[in-house]
Amino acid sequence: MRPLCECRAGPAREASDEGRVATISCAATRYRHPMAASPELPRPTTLEELLELEELDRDLYRAHNPRRPFTDHLYGGQVAAQALRAAGLTVPEGRTPHSMHCYYLRSGEAEQPTIMKVSRDRDGRSFSARRVAALQRGEAIFTMSASFHVDEESGDWSGVPMLDVPSPAELEALGDRRIRSDDVLMEMRTIDPAPDDVARQSASRFIWGRTRERLSDDRVLHAGAVVYLSDMSTGFADLDVVGLPRGGSSLDHTVYFHRPARADEWMFMALEPVSAAGARGVYRGSVHDGSGRLLATLVQENLMRPWPEGG
Repeated sequence: MRPLCECRAGPAREASDEGRVATISCAATRYRHPMAASPELPRPTTLEELLELEELDRDLYRAHNPRRPFTDHLYGGQVAAQALRAAGLTVPEGRTPHSMHCYYLRSGEAEQPTIMKVSRDRDGRSFSARRVAALQRGEAIFTMSASFHVDEESGDWSGVPMLDVPSPAELEALGDRRIRSDDVLMEMRTIDPAPDDVARQSASRFIWGRTRERLSDDRVLHAGAVVYLSDMSTGFADLDVVGLPRGGSSLDHTVYFHRPARADEWMFMALEPVSAAGARGVYRGSVHDGSGRLLATLVQENLMRPWPEGG
């Protein structure tokens, strides 16, 4: 977590009045309104830097944005990951997220920092509930409810096996160079279903992803990286249906965290559409680690208004 101000006082041997003037001048120069846009604000270049938040006050944080030359808007997975990080900074030690439910309300501006306002709904013996509102220019662009849980022992079962797909190393050997932009803060490898697999060709999306840097062992940090990955692409990208676009703006997003992730190692995400009607579409997905352990389940709803004729 970044300190709010990194100003330093003048040399200790300076006259007291001069020292006070130097300190006040420094504070006046460095302090900015939390919503101020400035090229001098931090620009994260790694996912861990993206999830380093400035503490402005109790339960109030400022999140910064990487440079996004290709769009004026924020990536939704970034805002969701930063909101989860903000919530995680307010829970008792030893509690990690098990679910989060998000609503995207307005387009975020890539040139504006985002203020994360956390509400502490409850801290029980085993669970902590938090709500986060992400604000820009005084308006909510995103809201999230998240719950955190202490580690407990139980049986372990999963009904979603990992698919038999090429490994990232195999894709590298095949010369796959898609989704390699430096503007995405993860390494990505996409997988095309086999030509004879008609169902998967028309309705599924498969992606490997991991952070570009080694992360610390903070489990909330790794959960945030899973969230960043979970909003990448859409389950409708390869669906060809009359009257439906191939995806659209995110309306809401849910992630269930089943097992601890290591997001700096390869994770496999599979997305598939569930239903589309009334200009809305829902798809679901799963995230596994390289050994086949199910890490997370996700569900997202997209706005899917038909393109106007001739558009």
